Amino acid sequence: MTAQGRSVAVIRGLHTSIYGVMAASTVILLYIGVTGRHAAWLWGAAPLLAIEVAVLAGNGLKCPLTAVVDRYAGGPGRFPDTFLPEGLTRRTLWIFGPMLVLALLLLAARRFGMLAGP
Repeated sequence: MTAQGRSVAVIRGLHTSIYGVMAASTVILLYIGVTGRHAAWLWGAAPLLAIEVAVLAGNGLKCPLTAVVDRYAGGPGRFPDTFLPEGLTRRTLWIFGPMLVLALLLLAARRFGMLAGP
């Protein structure tokens, strides 16, 4: 494998790892919102998602790591930007966006006493 190929693989691996952490963080927030169980995980997941949303919003709703993969791969679309199925990553905002909004609404409702806790 060439140095360029290794670079692409490392970036894709990093991107896949970040994707997994962000997906898990979204599920954690949704779980806490649904169950009302306050866990230490909330204080880890919420800031990570806030950073992710800020990065995506500041980059036209595209992950900046996709552009990095494209640059090292020699052009857009030559390699997927993660090791995950392309169909999943193309629908990320449509899958996790509504989950995050629902989680935040549930957390806010619990915070302001509109939903009972456990």
